[in-house]
Amino acid sequence: MESENRGETNWYELDVQSVLAKLDVNSHVGLSHEQVYTRQSEGKNVLNPPKKIGLFQKIFNQLKDISVIVLLVAVGLSFLLAFLHEGDGLVESFVILAVVVMNVILAITQEGKAEKALEALAQLNSPICVVLREGIKQNIDTSEIVPGDIVLLETGNIVPADARLLESTGFFSDESALTGESEPAEKDASVTLSGNIPIGDQDNMIFTGCVVTAGRGIAVVTATGMNTQMGRIAKFLRGNKSAKTPLQLRLDQIGKTICGIAIISAFFMMAVGLWGGTPFGDMLLVTISLAVAAVPETLALIVTLTMVNGVQRMVKKHALVRKLPAVETLGNTSVICSDKTGTLTQNRMTVKQLWICGEEPFADDIEFSENQHHFLKQLAMAGNAAFEIDAHGNKVYIGNATEIGILRLLAEKGYSMDRIIHEYPRVAEIPFSSERKKMTVVLKDRDSGYIVLSKGALDRLHISSESASDLAAALRVHDAFADKALRVIALAGKHVDEKPEHNELADVENDLILYGLVGLIDPPRPEVAVAIEKAKHAGVRTVMITGDHAATASAIAKDLGILEEGQQAITGADLAEISEEELNDTVRNFSVYARVSPEDKLRIVKAWQANGEVVAMTGDGVNDAPALKVADIGIAMGKTGTEVAKSASDMVLVDDNFATIVEAVGEGRCVYESIKKTIAFLIVCNFSEIIIMLFAQMAGWGIILTPVMLLLINLLGDGIPGINLSREEFDPKVMNNAPIKRNESFFTGYLFRLIIQQTIFCSIVVLIGFYIGAFSTVSDTVGPSLGVGQTIAFLITSWTSIIHVFNVRSTKSIFKTPIRNNKPLVGCAALMLVVLAALVITPFNHVFGLSTISGTHWLIVLGLSIVPTLLCELFMLFDKVPIIVKYRDLGITFITKIFGQLKNTFTTKILGKKQPTPTSNNAIINSKT
Repeated sequence: MESENRGETNWYELDVQSVLAKLDVNSHVGLSHEQVYTRQSEGKNVLNPPKKIGLFQKIFNQLKDISVIVLLVAVGLSFLLAFLHEGDGLVESFVILAVVVMNVILAITQEGKAEKALEALAQLNSPICVVLREGIKQNIDTSEIVPGDIVLLETGNIVPADARLLESTGFFSDESALTGESEPAEKDASVTLSGNIPIGDQDNMIFTGCVVTAGRGIAVVTATGMNTQMGRIAKFLRGNKSAKTPLQLRLDQIGKTICGIAIISAFFMMAVGLWGGTPFGDMLLVTISLAVAAVPETLALIVTLTMVNGVQRMVKKHALVRKLPAVETLGNTSVICSDKTGTLTQNRMTVKQLWICGEEPFADDIEFSENQHHFLKQLAMAGNAAFEIDAHGNKVYIGNATEIGILRLLAEKGYSMDRIIHEYPRVAEIPFSSERKKMTVVLKDRDSGYIVLSKGALDRLHISSESASDLAAALRVHDAFADKALRVIALAGKHVDEKPEHNELADVENDLILYGLVGLIDPPRPEVAVAIEKAKHAGVRTVMITGDHAATASAIAKDLGILEEGQQAITGADLAEISEEELNDTVRNFSVYARVSPEDKLRIVKAWQANGEVVAMTGDGVNDAPALKVADIGIAMGKTGTEVAKSASDMVLVDDNFATIVEAVGEGRCVYESIKKTIAFLIVCNFSEIIIMLFAQMAGWGIILTPVMLLLINLLGDGIPGINLSREEFDPKVMNNAPIKRNESFFTGYLFRLIIQQTIFCSIVVLIGFYIGAFSTVSDTVGPSLGVGQTIAFLITSWTSIIHVFNVRSTKSIFKTPIRNNKPLVGCAALMLVVLAALVITPFNHVFGLSTISGTHWLIVLGLSIVPTLLCELFMLFDKVPIIVKYRDLGITFITKIFGQLKNTFTTKILGKKQPTPTSNNAIINSKT
């Protein structure tokens, strides 16, 4: 028998004898030792461990970043230059190398434990199971199970492998972790199905890792290990690598653009210098200086610390972020794909409506009358649910979820089930079965005789002719409850004088009097509707993805405001009939996806991503794990979530509160704004340094700023103030903006104009300052020289960078942005101004290549350093003049087009890369990002 033949079979479509014949096994004997040995050679019943990434591979992955490569080239050239000049320049080499090492260490330490989800999946299996082999019952390790093994199961067992039921008695399996359905699934070995049946509806199949909650059964194993439904999820977790977040893609693009400009500028400067007769060694130093000037060494560190600050704020709001980039991704989220059970709902069946014959329906939260209390007690007595007190003194309910819901309401109304059981002891029971759809109990009455109570589907109860009029009313109420997606249970009964004999027990179920109906549902969390409305106001759409039935899911979705006018619900069976292209085109039409499989969830997430949306996926079950990993941000529930879901997620909601997601989105947007401001701040500083270096070389002025000076500016003038820029207070207005699109650049609108404007202003004042220091006599004590010019250029470049940080804090004037909103930034900026000035004043200034300057020079430095900020304030006033705004915007549009053409030319002709062709979901996503 070939394993491939077994793997391609829909076992739920075959009857018992056909299944046994296909697996070549006798259900009364089981497999022989020879058969077991042969089939174990195909693989054990375990999940294959993932290949782990070693430390050296992680380091190599970090070193592949283009900005790091540029710095490493600069390090190599610096060491070469130091060797040629007998050690001169070693300081620059080690400083640049230290920056590279620090960034690599930070990046590696922020990576979590890879593929922990698969380890959690492996732990779901029960260690021991009972099988029938060669006619003997044996206890074996679940890893030894093979296809064709006959497995014996009873209440409390964990299913060891996917299997087809051969016999079943009152068999229920909790498949919520796999399907997302809150109620245990009733199983029936006798049914045969046909067509494309979702996992949750395969009534004659049981699946790995699911728990038997009631009954007993005998099953034949059809799939083991990686071929089980759980194994398929493990393959998805392994095969779908976490894609880069929108922030990481944007930062990569910025790094490539900056480094491209640096490479082009370096070649240009080298050519101009060598053409003009400058020695190669001097031009090598210029090239190194330009590389250091171009690369924002502190960007990775500042971005990391900005996200850490966001993480700390989120922890206070009960959101635990496992992966740092998820902080910013939350702010860009435009679609939340939420699981229903346990996420939008409370994952506990609750009584919502009741009806007693001859009365009107009533809600569970009203003050009950004596008659209503009596009806509730009868409902509780007709079930088997119970509770016990755990070690912590908490009440733990045991039994069927529907009966637990009734028992919970009984407790809320002040009644004790123990007392009721004592008053009405049970003397007989006819258990629930899938064929009967009902159960019956016989209780000893306190006075005399016996009480018969029968509970189940209304159409399965044998109602006497005396209740004919009540039955017609009951049907109307039943339909009304069903329209609200309530699970409807009917209760009927009667009083008998004699205790029925065992062989006459079934007769007591005839000629019953209808007492009433009860409607239950897994209710929405009370805070969810408000949270969804807040998300909607912020431009974030919420859709429901669930393994539950379409009617139930749609009813919940309407109550929560997810399913609105013009939007539709779709089932997994219908999804299977839709191609990838059709789903991509129509995915926006659907707000509810019901009866879906793990594969369906992946398709849905990818379809939204293909439409340019940034997708957050919430869930708590094993079935959610693949989609959690593929989504831009996976969000797991902390209390009810499985370890598999938590391990595959980017963020865990400690309080399981859906409303926390909306709060986290606000924090994410605040982090995104801080990062955007930081990038604008650093790019102005670095681009102005490139322009200064290029202009000086073309003008024949030599090197204005040495590599050590540039590193001091980038670390002290840019880096430290930039770190404190991340401490800006949360602005509630960010939730009034639309989400940031996946393919939207950092450089849009006001920020792009500010970068161009301030880069030009900062470059001009530095060049003016250098010219005065190098060529003009303004002091009797200190004459013009290259050293004086370099020192003035160093001070102006660093001071303008520090003062510039206040321009990017807000779109408003610096005089209208309160200092109290970020006191650390103000204090740090003042301190760095003093520190950088002290480097010039100190007697050891020559160590940094600096010179002593006169008081007049200091006044020139001070005056020129504040010019860019004053001009920025002036341009803010111009924003109020329409004609100026019009021509300014035209100019920015022109510059943007030129910049885009230069970038495309660099990408395609210099780097030899082509734009990707969207041929699949992933290609579409990549092309848009």
